[in-house]
Amino acid sequence: MPSSSIRKFLTNKIYWLYFLSISLVFGSILLGLLESSVEISVPTILHIVSENMFHIGWLDDVPKNEEMIIWNIRLPRVLLALCVGSSLALAGAAFQGLLRNPLADPYTIGVSSGAALGAVFVLFFQVTIVGLGSFTLPVVAIFSGFISLLVVFGLVRLSSRSLAVETIILAGIIVGAFISSGISLIISLGDQDSMSQIIYWLYGSVAMRGWGHVQLIIPFMLVGTFILLIHYRELNALSLGEDAADHIGVNVRRKKIYILVGASLLTGAAVAVSGSIGFVGLVIPHLVRLVTGPNHRHVLPLSFLMGGAFLILADLLTRTIIAPSELPIGVITGLIGAPVFAILLMKEKVSEKEIAS
Repeated sequence: MPSSSIRKFLTNKIYWLYFLSISLVFGSILLGLLESSVEISVPTILHIVSENMFHIGWLDDVPKNEEMIIWNIRLPRVLLALCVGSSLALAGAAFQGLLRNPLADPYTIGVSSGAALGAVFVLFFQVTIVGLGSFTLPVVAIFSGFISLLVVFGLVRLSSRSLAVETIILAGIIVGAFISSGISLIISLGDQDSMSQIIYWLYGSVAMRGWGHVQLIIPFMLVGTFILLIHYRELNALSLGEDAADHIGVNVRRKKIYILVGASLLTGAAVAVSGSIGFVGLVIPHLVRLVTGPNHRHVLPLSFLMGGAFLILADLLTRTIIAPSELPIGVITGLIGAPVFAILLMKEKVSEKEIAS
């Protein structure tokens, strides 16, 4: 590499942010595999993962129980937390850019509530669609999320011909409140056991999940991520306002729908496998945007990386803070996310007052 290229790499903040984000992801994965009630050394962990993934190992006589703990319990849980956190943070970054509102996240327009309703319906009535099998849960959750999205757009069209940002947020709040009442109704109709199971699921958790749940979320996560990443230019334009985006040739209505569909796909799949986990899609994109600026070329992938690492570390807290018991992961993200976001909002208000004065 020429010396000028090396110098440019060392002085470019964005390169360092990508390097640190990727390092944080791998570090959090290793920490998630390492920390638990059963101590397993780092070389043993790396051997087990390498042996099972690439059939390359260097240690002899690794205990079967340690291999089972890492490969069948810890690794799928850590990877699921990575996928869920990445999906929610990326969806939140897209919603914040599209709606030009730092308070926007996957729950703002009612998509998460719709996905939760579909998932609760499948869990409560033990529904299995012929031909889908285990994919019934994520497919129904995503489909119900899309239905709630259509309802939101229907309300917007009834009140205004244009897809105004303020109208979308208001319609999303109305639809989300109505769906939450439906979820409460389903829970109240069940017995004590099913009620406890669904309520715990709604709090959000990646515990007691296996490779099957990882396989459920990955196809939807890949498609949703691809849709959003290829629309970063449109998000940059829409962040400046719909009129400005229209003047530079962006098909505002069509691109809005594409972005909303991609973000809804990520949200529905995440909710289906982990329940409702708040503040990841709210805080992480906001923090990333404060560091990188508003360019979604970097906001989207960095939110994806940081969201995954954040949820792995949050899940690590859930299983260690009151061990051997566990907390729902939504409790940890709420306890961390709410104060952090409040501080960010206060700092932003102070900055606005300083600029105005």
